[in-house]
Amino acid sequence: MKEAPLNQPIALATGRRPAPSAETTDLHTGILRLALGIEESRAYWEHADPATLPAAATQRAVIALEQRWFGAKTPARIRFVLGNLAARYDQFPDALTVLHRWPAMDPATRQVICHWHLQLSDPIYRRFTGQFLVERRQQSGADLDRSVVLRWVQREFPDRWSAATCIQFASKLLSAASEAGLVSPRKDPRKLLLPRVPDLALSYLLYLLRSVHFEGTLLDNPYLLSCGIDAADRRLATVPGLSVGRMGDLLDVEWQCPDLATWADRFVPAEGQA
Repeated sequence: MKEAPLNQPIALATGRRPAPSAETTDLHTGILRLALGIEESRAYWEHADPATLPAAATQRAVIALEQRWFGAKTPARIRFVLGNLAARYDQFPDALTVLHRWPAMDPATRQVICHWHLQLSDPIYRRFTGQFLVERRQQSGADLDRSVVLRWVQREFPDRWSAATCIQFASKLLSAASEAGLVSPRKDPRKLLLPRVPDLALSYLLYLLRSVHFEGTLLDNPYLLSCGIDAADRRLATVPGLSVGRMGDLLDVEWQCPDLATWADRFVPAEGQA
């Protein structure tokens, strides 16, 4: 499959019809109460079978409480967590189906998949990790602390929230980025890092993005750039399930599977397999 130059949107570059799923563009404050949520996500993937999961939020909350999906959390907390995780995963039903059947996922893959789905569902986190941190990483000797992030929040979203809320955003953005392996944990100043991205995780993302409306192109977007991956990355030539070659300023993408579900049938290890 021949793709257009990298500055064209992915929907045009692949010649596909527009897909129903899309990255979230409306601003919200969900990250203030649930950052990356790796353990919560893992529990959700395990229990939330899209084929049987009730559509009603109240029914889901009752089941999650009775079956202790998230341990000993209050009903109010469970309702909030379920709402946030639904925003991150339910709007991509094929992806949730794949995640539900992937119990043998390794920790590094789980980490970056949680990061990418939070990016998809939260435009503030997406801009912070896919633009600001990328630019910051290019500055020699640059590090990070809460005051730097606070100034970024106030500059990017002037007069939208109170000073106290902006401080919360700065803390939670740092917490989520730390969980994602993008900045060092513990005390300020934080070092800028890059997470390990297993080949299977990278393949998952590319197949997911193939069916999603998002700003950017398949190989030039906030999801890859946040993890230090661009169109020149050599791994893209041999990532499981597809290969990427170059012909001048065009990219030649060969997809071995028609969709994410078929990809999972071929590449996702069954339970009990490494």
